[in-house]
Amino acid sequence: MNLKWKRILWIGVIMIFIILVVILGINFFVVGSTKRKIISEEEAKNLQEVDCILVLGAGIWGNTPSPMLEDRLLQGISLYQKGVSNKIIMSGDHGQEEYDEVNVMKNFAIERGVASENIFMDHAGFSTYDSIYRAKEIFKAKKIIIVTQEYHLYRALYIAKQLGLEAYGVKSNPREYAGQALREVREIAARDKDFINSIFKPTPKYLGETIPVSGNGDSTNDK
Repeated sequence: MNLKWKRILWIGVIMIFIILVVILGINFFVVGSTKRKIISEEEAKNLQEVDCILVLGAGIWGNTPSPMLEDRLLQGISLYQKGVSNKIIMSGDHGQEEYDEVNVMKNFAIERGVASENIFMDHAGFSTYDSIYRAKEIFKAKKIIIVTQEYHLYRALYIAKQLGLEAYGVKSNPREYAGQALREVREIAARDKDFINSIFKPTPKYLGETIPVSGNGDSTNDK
């Protein structure tokens, strides 16, 4: 290998190293800057004037929540039942008629005693960023508790902070999930992506009229 190609190779190696440092640096920053906002259920009970509990979607199997989504729902319902907030936003993907996360989420909660009028459905929660952006701009929430698995909470809390929300996270991972190792790796890239989104604050594709979470959740019903 001549000197020219050796230089090109070394430049390539250095560039890859710099890119990896940037990717991992952003990842560690997002995690480190939000750790203190992850609280226990008992700590959540001591918070005052929480506008709502935001449960993030995680896939359904027909009319049944996936295991990850079931755990998020159970944790969100538990917080509701303990009086942390009397409003819940179910935010998920309802972009197609045949795929409807949010009605499955709402029905799951109603079957466990949550009043229908206290459940708001965000039918356009197509991403973590969209869900949190819409919680603020559409549902007019200012102080929220986000419920999802711990690995996902760091990113959600970072987005919320950058969008000007007072947000806390309660984790919902009481068990192991298949494919979690791959999920953790993908989350690194997702944290970097939403770090950039949080700088430029793009508007989600779907917004619409405001539906204050202080009102009646049945106004979000579509069935």
